[in-house]
Amino acid sequence: MQNIDNLYPITDRMLPREAKEDLLGQHGTLLWMTGLSGSGKSTVALALERELHRRGRLVRLLDGDNVRTGINKGLGFSAEDRTENIRRIAEVSKLFVETGIITIACFVSPTRDLREMAREIVGDEDFKEIYISTPLEECERRDVKGLYARARRGEVKNFTGISAPFEAPEHPALSLDTSRLAVEESVQKIIELLAI
Repeated sequence: MQNIDNLYPITDRMLPREAKEDLLGQHGTLLWMTGLSGSGKSTVALALERELHRRGRLVRLLDGDNVRTGINKGLGFSAEDRTENIRRIAEVSKLFVETGIITIACFVSPTRDLREMAREIVGDEDFKEIYISTPLEECERRDVKGLYARARRGEVKNFTGISAPFEAPEHPALSLDTSRLAVEESVQKIIELLAI
């Protein structure tokens, strides 16, 4: 291994992104997975994380479970809090990406404006929007927590797809309908997108 000081002379700045990517042998990128609740985002994301790890890639998965209990603990579901939730996720994702880590962000992120804000924070060249386009009817059929049924009865307010809108991406890098594709097929299409 070459001396890092010869490649990147010591200055008052942190090591550049290139040094970190060279060490890892990979390019940092953000896979932003969006889609309705029950569309299969988490299932695909978990399988993708494992497949990338099997291929020797350093990967970090961000989802509601690990973000809402930590960095976004205390945020509610008002429009302002939802925006702040996505902003923080994008900022954290950017840090991972600039370290050369393949980052998977798995969030409903229902509006184009929210996803565009995330793209602007991370940078267009590092942001790949993946739309899990599973139809609403299939998402409702899969609803193990009964949230869609509760939303249809008016018990859950502002539920995306029922009482709150979901704006489908206009030009996603990839669109996957998990009612037609097996998890393994979806993962393979994402691997092809990454050209790994």
